[in-house]
Amino acid sequence: MSLLLPIFPLDLVMLPGMLLPLHIFEPRYKEMVAECMENKRPFGIVRARPEEIASIGCTADILSLVKTYDDGQLDILTRGQQIFELLEMNEERAFLRAEVLYLHDDASRATREQCVRACDLHSQILTLATGEVGTPAPDSPQLSFQLASSLPLDPELKQALLAMRSEMDRLGALTAYLENILPGLRHTIRARQKAGGNGHAH
Repeated sequence: MSLLLPIFPLDLVMLPGMLLPLHIFEPRYKEMVAECMENKRPFGIVRARPEEIASIGCTADILSLVKTYDDGQLDILTRGQQIFELLEMNEERAFLRAEVLYLHDDASRATREQCVRACDLHSQILTLATGEVGTPAPDSPQLSFQLASSLPLDPELKQALLAMRSEMDRLGALTAYLENILPGLRHTIRARQKAGGNGHAH
């Protein structure tokens, strides 16, 4: 039984705990997903762009088969689990597989103040951007990934968070990013509200 991890390159960043629905239509990935479901094994998602594939990715557990189509296409729901580093790619099968090294956080912990500040910024941005409310508790495990998963953030930032081995560092980077985009988002919302008014500036 091969221990190689099946790899699904996508133009997105999967984070631990993140829920991701996927539509599977290519024959090679239908084959990959069928095997993973049969063997109850995850596959790895790595960010792929035309010029490169990221070296750090995240495994995806298949939570459910949502829908099957007459032509064999599938809708599945996945959840991010373990962070890994690609060591060596294997192209013997129709889909990519790889030897990987699973990565773990160091022992450092974020401060309570860091967690509360990040949650507050997340709540403000989520409310402004979507009108929704719902922010994880400051003491939630892997808080940085929970916060980053629920906002449409820059993929470069998400990839950087994935590569960090410290929750303190991740929350620091995420907080700085959110503080930077919040004023612009407020300005955009205000401008949109004025434009949607009665034609007069308020």
